[in-house]
Amino acid sequence: MNLVILLTTTAKKSAAHRLAHQALQHRVAACIQIVPGLESHYVWKGKRKVSREFLLLAKTTTARRQALIKLWTRIHPYDCPEIVALTGKAASAYGRWVATAISS
Repeated sequence: MNLVILLTTTAKKSAAHRLAHQALQHRVAACIQIVPGLESHYVWKGKRKVSREFLLLAKTTTARRQALIKLWTRIHPYDCPEIVALTGKAASAYGRWVATAISS
């Protein structure tokens, strides 16, 4: 089964929890992992930056990917949030669980 993992980052733990909670409540993701302690290096508005962030990894299906992107884009605290989708194959039992967890 195809599985999609959406990645995003946020500066605050409370924002990470809100993004995870809303994704689960709207049934657009089956599981969201929050990884603390990420150090991001990037260029923003012409200046090099280093930030501490939380990484979110959301598991969803190809059918629900766009709904999750739309939700996170709407509620994300960043002006230009990183929302990246990675698609791959999941073990069949795990894939079935993801599909079942987000089905209406």
